[in-house]
Amino acid sequence: MPRAWMPVLLAVFLDLVGFGIGIPWLTFYAETFSATAFQVTLLMACYSLAQFLCAPVWGALSDRLGRRPVMLFSIAATALGLAGFASATALWQLFLFRSLHGMATANISTAQACVADLTPPEKRAMGMGLVGAAFGVGFTVGPLIGGELSAWGYAAPIWFAAALSVLNFVLALAMLPETRLAHPTERFRERSIHPIAWLRVLQHPVVGLYTLLTFVLTMDFGMMESTFTLFAEHQRHLTASSVGRMFGVAGVVMILVQAGLIRRLVKRFGEASLVPAGLVLLAVGLTLLPLAHPTLPMVSVFCLMAVGQGISNPSLQSLISRGTAEHEQGFVLGTNQSLSALARVVGPTAGGALYAGVGPSAPFRVGAAVVAGSVGLTVLAIRRRASALESS
Repeated sequence: MPRAWMPVLLAVFLDLVGFGIGIPWLTFYAETFSATAFQVTLLMACYSLAQFLCAPVWGALSDRLGRRPVMLFSIAATALGLAGFASATALWQLFLFRSLHGMATANISTAQACVADLTPPEKRAMGMGLVGAAFGVGFTVGPLIGGELSAWGYAAPIWFAAALSVLNFVLALAMLPETRLAHPTERFRERSIHPIAWLRVLQHPVVGLYTLLTFVLTMDFGMMESTFTLFAEHQRHLTASSVGRMFGVAGVVMILVQAGLIRRLVKRFGEASLVPAGLVLLAVGLTLLPLAHPTLPMVSVFCLMAVGQGISNPSLQSLISRGTAEHEQGFVLGTNQSLSALARVVGPTAGGALYAGVGPSAPFRVGAAVVAGSVGLTVLAIRRRASALESS
């Protein structure tokens, strides 16, 4: 692994540790402000909605100004948002600082753009896999730390996350390299900061399909994650600790796939073949999940889905990056992150509606059908990519 990658991966890891620390306690903290259940869900959604609107802007700015200043600003604004959230005295302040945190979040797409700057196309899936692994490790470690800190009150984990963001800023300021030279003479495209600039990416015959697939994959995973705890508790009578262990095991499997296995699979099969394979595994897992009863088979199904997600997601990010011009890497990857944020709003909302309105197993069955149908989109994207390569 190139040494220049280490500060980038460290920044992603620390950012996700800080993010993950606050997630389990967000609901309890909001309830101390007398927030209703609906207000709590809005508080969770406002982060992703703000990210959806602003991520393409930061991506476009990183193309013009360079990756380093955008990442430094993002980390600093994250620290400010978390500190404001932890010190809030009214519910409206929670919404304000949660939205600020979402607006400023640009680390993942900018880190992916850094990897794209530093790697040749044939090694890009490995780089995207390592970013995903850093994301996964941070998100796994964060809640564990938060659980220990919660003994000092619900605000304590959030204050620690803010302090971690300050540390992240100091380390990034000292270590983070600039992977793309600034281009102050390059004209900044106003259309890149339009609220629906993502439509321009979707219009691309190949990259647009892969971006749409990322949206579907993220939406389906969000649908499953948001309803599985309810399903496990009410239909399988599992405890919260059992559910937590299942997610933990699946997280470890996904990290191992993204950190090591993906490199060998790409060399042998190529990213374009791994995407449909991963989607098939995910569809099979979603189909089996409501049928699995004992804990061990359910964990096995979780691991199957983790492998599917672990091989398809980095492959999609690599294909999106490889199909994008160098001067638009930040904008396109930012748009991809933006749509993923929107998917994290749509997925849980749709999952909750299906669970309550149709039945407990409906989110998994509908999710499996949607993922299976997405295989057709993958085949279409592969054909279009092959045609583009032949014509060039």
